[in-house]
Order: sequence, then C-alpha cells, then structure tokens
Amino acid sequence: MTFLRTEGRRFVDESGATVRLRGVAVGGWLNMENFITGYSGNESLMRATVRAVLGDERYELFFDRLLTAFFADADAELLAGAGLNCVRIPVNYHHFEDDSAPFVFKEDGFRHLDRAVEACARHGVYSVIDLHALPGGQNHHWHSDNPTHRAAFWEHPHFQDRVVAMWERIADHYKDNPWVAGYNPINEPADESRAVVGPFYRRLVEAIRRIDERHILFLDGNTYSTEFDVFAEPWENTVYVCHDYAAPGLGRGGDYPGLTDGRHYDKAALAAKYAERTAYCRRTETPVWVGEFGPIYTGDERVDAMRRRLLDDQLDIYRQDGAGWSIWMYKDLGRQGVVMVRPDSAYLTRFGDFVAKKNRLGADQWGSDGRGVAEVTEPFQELIAREVPGFDPYPWGRFDWVRTLILNIAVAQPLAYEYAELFRGLGDDDLIALADSFALADCDIRTPLLDQLRRG
Repeated sequence: MTFLRTEGRRFVDESGATVRLRGVAVGGWLNMENFITGYSGNESLMRATVRAVLGDERYELFFDRLLTAFFADADAELLAGAGLNCVRIPVNYHHFEDDSAPFVFKEDGFRHLDRAVEACARHGVYSVIDLHALPGGQNHHWHSDNPTHRAAFWEHPHFQDRVVAMWERIADHYKDNPWVAGYNPINEPADESRAVVGPFYRRLVEAIRRIDERHILFLDGNTYSTEFDVFAEPWENTVYVCHDYAAPGLGRGGDYPGLTDGRHYDKAALAAKYAERTAYCRRTETPVWVGEFGPIYTGDERVDAMRRRLLDDQLDIYRQDGAGWSIWMYKDLGRQGVVMVRPDSAYLTRFGDFVAKKNRLGADQWGSDGRGVAEVTEPFQELIAREVPGFDPYPWGRFDWVRTLILNIAVAQPLAYEYAELFRGLGDDDLIALADSFALADCDIRTPLLDQLRRG
C-alpha cells in the first residue's frame, strides 16, 4: 500500500496512477449532530443531560455501544461494494481533550477512530480525518458543538493553541498509515474578521508538516468552505476543499429545475456556483475535492424525485471535471443518509414522537424551513427587518441569525432535557437495544441513492 499525494489537479498513488476519491462522510458518529441521531441542541449539552439521568457507568455503556454499532466492518464493506473508496470521518475535539483539562491529550480518543480506519483499510477504502468541532467553536452552528451563535475560536488564542497541540498528536499517530488519505484540520471555518484564519492556517500547516510531510492536507475555505481569498500561493501536497450545497436541495428549497427563494436553479446554475467555489483550485492547478454536498429528503415523492435529479446533475458536473467528492452523509434517521434507522427500531419506537416534536417546532436547523411555529417566529423576523433594516450579520444574514437564536438555541436547548428524560428507567438491555438500532444489519439502505453514488 502506498501513500496518496497530489500532482497538479490529480490525486495519485506512488506509481503515478490517478485516484479519484469518491465517498461519504460518517457524520453524527464521532461528532454527533441533532438531526442525525435525534437529540436536540448541541452534542455537549445532550451528553451532559443524558449523563445526569443515566449516571456515569450506564452513560458510558450506552454511548460506547452506540459508537460501536454506528460504524463497523459491515459498513465499510457496504461502501466498498458500491465502488466508493473514501470515508471522511468527522471528529469532535472532546474525544481528545476535556475543557476542564486543556492540553491533556486523551489517547483513548483514538479507539473508535482507529477501528474505523482499520475497517476501511481492510476493504480498500481510504480515510480522511476531519476535526469537525474545535474548542470555542470555529463556526456559528450546532455542527461545531457550539451552544451559542458566536465562533469564539477565532477570538481566543488559547483555543487556537489547543488545536495546534491536538493536531500534532493526531499527525504523529497516523503519520505512517497510508490508508489515511490525509487530514482535514478545520471543518467549515467562519472567521468574520477574515484576519485570523489565514495566519492560523499557516501556523497549523507548519506544525503538522514538522511531524508528517507525507499525508495530504485538506483545507476548507473560510465562511463554511466557500471562500478561498484567505489563501495565497498553495502549499505542497494540499487540497483546497469546497462545500457545494445547492439551495433547491435544502430546507427552504423549491422546484428543481425552478425557483428557490426567488432565484432560478437548473444544471447551468449549479455548474456556475461550482465554478465559482472551485476557481482557486483551477487558478493554482490543485485538485478539486467537494468535501460536502447533497440534498435533504422530505418523504414527499415528488420533491424527493426533484432532489435526486439535482444530485445526478451535481455528480455529472463533478465527473466531467474529474473532481473527487464526499457526500453528506452516510447514516441517520432518514433525512439525508445512505443508510437509515428503521421506523420500527427500538430507537425510533422510543424517540419517534420526540423527533416529530422537534420537526414541528423547527428545533433542528438542518432540513427545517426556519419558521417552526410561524405565529411565533414570523413576527420577530418582521420586527427585526422593520426596526433594523440594514442588519445583515455574518455569515448568512438576518433570517438565519433570528432562526438560530429563537429555534436552534432558545427552543432546542430546553428540549435537550426532555430527550434525556426518555432514558429514565431504562435497563442495560434497553440501552443496548437503542444503540444497536444504528447497526447496519438493523437499518434500511436507501438503494436508489447508493446506486447514484455508484455511478458518480
């Protein structure tokens, strides 16, 4: 087995043969997300509330069993059988360090990550290690385990120092493993000042390269991996990763082809946005790797058919450009995953009504139209628009700022306690059954989606 590297616009192995990295992200696993596994709010709050109900020993039983079931050898085998050759593995920094003990590295944090890397390797699948949640929050939303609406990582050198130290340990651990394609050190950075992210990337790249010169670095652009003006000339053996979500496939999406939020989208519009987001790669003659993309499914046959067409168009655009990709995502409760927890599983039997309540209230941002209970949210949206008409906050404007504060914090965080209470009174066998609901053997496969990826 040989290390991958970049050569012009290609990924190549040590013989010089082109390797087009195509795969999935295993979101919701080592970095948990509310819409993926059904809780509310951010991961740290959820874990704290569940621990308070279960106690330390039974808390560890449930979460270790869940992590074991969620991604195992059978999952890697399924992906390899579909012709995919790459798995992006999002990780929360809490696996490596506690906020109460900064700079004290937890070696046990590698246990499940190593298991996944090894399972993928057995089936000829590369891994990309993605630090998805950084201390302080490198962006403004739940997926960086951020309990606020501020990306404090960029404001405090303390957080930055911790991440440098963390990546030094991760790089040292994997430096001799050729089945790790490379490192994705910061998922979706969002530095409003645009003054910190560039210098910090230089510092972080230099720190990693002092330890590991062979692995590819996958660097996300600023503002959720959509802007690349923070980079000057490219570093050697480095990929500049774009994320390419298309508005018609998201929570407020309309018809495709057709109108979403007053704008017409068709394949030409998708291609134009992709060209804009990958312009830096073409200018610098570096490979294109779309680190995240993919529509959200609704259960409405007509809408989902349009979203499958959208996905086909995106995959065709990437294929024609020779771009690699990692679709978001592999496994969840049915909103977006290739693999879905069954509706009659122990988990959804227990938590299905809670998930439905979250959806009704718009508590999860991903997949929601951002309105929730409209008679509550719309007057506040109108108030801010009327009273502060020039308010256009970073990164996504007034509408997103309001819905984040009202729905995804003020509503979602109290619901975290309700989720935790659903664990009360359960025995060990019950907890194991809940966790095992996420094992591949007990899940359904969204076969049409898997077939689309196979062709992509």
